[in-house]
Amino acid sequence: MTADDLAQVHALECAAQQSPWSMQHFAAELDNPCARIDLCWRDCVLAGFLCAWLIAGELQIQNVATAPACRRQGVAARLLARVLECSRAAGMESAWLEVRVGNTAAITLYERFGFRTVARRPCYYADGEDALVLCYRPGEQIVRCVE
Repeated sequence: MTADDLAQVHALECAAQQSPWSMQHFAAELDNPCARIDLCWRDCVLAGFLCAWLIAGELQIQNVATAPACRRQGVAARLLARVLECSRAAGMESAWLEVRVGNTAAITLYERFGFRTVARRPCYYADGEDALVLCYRPGEQIVRCVE
């Protein structure tokens, strides 16, 4: 992601998330040396993004979003495969994320990649929904996506 992508990323975020990040939040991620925001484009249209931090061998997946019109088409899987592959090459020892307990599609995707639920955070989200904490450790099979 570059500063030129900021408006499109924020628009996708607002269309895809219940509690979207602000434009300033994304701008701050661009300035964060630990952050990486990967984009997935389809026919010159932003289909999805994944924001993650890699710090001292720990990957923290901060935000994943797929454009509503592109869901169930492998966008998030491609983004997740890419960040895990690149992070493993950079020395990742584990990957962590929080996901809404009601987001069964995302939970299923993460489990396909070898993420396992390790904790539950009650009332984690502003609307009171719980979060599951998921962890992935290399050595477990990573799902490869065919382009």
